[in-house]
Amino acid sequence: MAINLKPVDVVVVGLGAAGGVAVLPLARAGLKVAGIEAGTWMTKEPGKFFHADEIYNNVRGLVTTGNKVHGEIPTVRNTLTAPATRGTTHPMMNAIGGTSIHYHVQSWRFNPWDFKVRSSSIRRYGSNSIPKRSTVEDWPIAYEDLEPFYDIIEHEVGVSGRAGNIQGKLTGRGSNFEGARQREYPMPPLRDTDFTDLMTKAGKSLGWNPFRGPAAINSQEYRGRPACAYHGYCDRGGCHVNAKNSTAVTTIPAAQKFKNFSIFDNAQVTRIQVDDRVNKSGKTTGVLYIRDGKEYFQPSKVVLVASYAYENARLLLLSKSKAYPKGLSNNHGQVGKHHFGHWNSALTALFPFDINIWYGAIAQGVVIDEWADDNFDHTGLGFIGGSSLHVYHEKHPIAAAAMGTFGRAPQWGSKWKEFIRENAGRAAPAYLQTTSLPYEDQFLDLDPQVKDPLGDPVIRITAGPRENENRATNYAAAKTQEWFRAAGAIEVTGGAGFGSGLSTHATGGTRMGNNPETNVVDKWGFSHEAPNLGILGGSVMGTMGARNPTLTVQALAWRTAEHLIKNWKAITA
Repeated sequence: MAINLKPVDVVVVGLGAAGGVAVLPLARAGLKVAGIEAGTWMTKEPGKFFHADEIYNNVRGLVTTGNKVHGEIPTVRNTLTAPATRGTTHPMMNAIGGTSIHYHVQSWRFNPWDFKVRSSSIRRYGSNSIPKRSTVEDWPIAYEDLEPFYDIIEHEVGVSGRAGNIQGKLTGRGSNFEGARQREYPMPPLRDTDFTDLMTKAGKSLGWNPFRGPAAINSQEYRGRPACAYHGYCDRGGCHVNAKNSTAVTTIPAAQKFKNFSIFDNAQVTRIQVDDRVNKSGKTTGVLYIRDGKEYFQPSKVVLVASYAYENARLLLLSKSKAYPKGLSNNHGQVGKHHFGHWNSALTALFPFDINIWYGAIAQGVVIDEWADDNFDHTGLGFIGGSSLHVYHEKHPIAAAAMGTFGRAPQWGSKWKEFIRENAGRAAPAYLQTTSLPYEDQFLDLDPQVKDPLGDPVIRITAGPRENENRATNYAAAKTQEWFRAAGAIEVTGGAGFGSGLSTHATGGTRMGNNPETNVVDKWGFSHEAPNLGILGGSVMGTMGARNPTLTVQALAWRTAEHLIKNWKAITA
């Protein structure tokens, strides 16, 4: 029998990038908020997450404060008939701050085109431009609807960068293709280096517009936290000086200043409860969670689910009731559908000289936007969308030792050792983030065989390589090779193919849209079926742009919270 707790106004499931943002406006508005997180606070204890330990953080993927995530690693299959296999690590983590602690901190706004992919592509290239079997819809909102919330997040969390379009005027210092913004970033970009100067000069020699990408890292002191120390372990690592602006050091502590916000850590939510009475229309009543071996029921007037995309869909599918026999908010069968992710392609260039990118951060890079989104004419290319090209800092010893030899030496033995000693500091990576679309046969469901430690099925991912995304990636890979060669590279490898499986940018599964027949939530992020259920996170997104989704996820979360505040009586009636 679950232990009943005192009711709250809002329960937020997950305190990561999305939930960790939403709690701040909710707490400021005076609502009583319970944040329930499967992990807890990360520590600075040596050997734990904050330690610069490549084996612990990067190789073994032990960056988590609990075992929940390791027990629910999804299974993956590439076709409907293929057997599902299970990996050994999960791209998300359990912690207060969640994956905003260990992600690369690139904080991009989506391009205005990303919100209108279907209509814009048909208008420019015809109806046949939409890939076969794609279920892509225009988002129910436009860039202009989200711009005020992008602005809020950039200043509340803290983003460094250089604007390319302020109030419709191109600045010549950022992307020429970005949507108009109200004002400049709150901080300038992370510092320049010889490498960023080299790649900027090379891009300009090709007639392109290279620019410094935005990062949720302090380039200077900001709101009492210091500037980046450039120590070189940002990738899957926490920041030892708190210059990396996860929600654990920004919006969550700000929300804690209000006495009406409480955190329940090391607590695993297992089900969302609903009132099955007809006159209640299947509204949520709260959540069940397990903490220290005991089961609790947290009653609430509103439930906001804010976990990773896989777990958002899983929790809804597990929360079956008389009102929702196929899972919460799934009477239209849309939970888990329209799933997609970023399966990024990477290239590596070898230079005849040292380039010294051991230190710094992955977000400390140079970006080319000419081949992203619909920024170029796709006529006759056989695909829509495109890729951003990003070269960057941060290299670790073990990863460098495992690099390829470009056909110039064997992959083992004394000649391999000699090659690595001479060339580890001469190789530079680039990665391409490509527009991703949803498809009919790309979805999430409950695995019929694999269970977590509690006996609940894990999520099964069905997602295979896509011709449209493959073509877009390969096109951009050729451009990246051209860029590296212009900078003096003597070898460039990689870049072909567009894989599938677990993604650090998993999205879809509870898509946002106006039509309840094809979407789970409305344009505000609230369920079409359970009116006091809100969904936060990448699972509500309808397309993936050629850039990281985190800032968009956070802007949507703040927007949903603000809508709840302004429409409290109607939503809770």
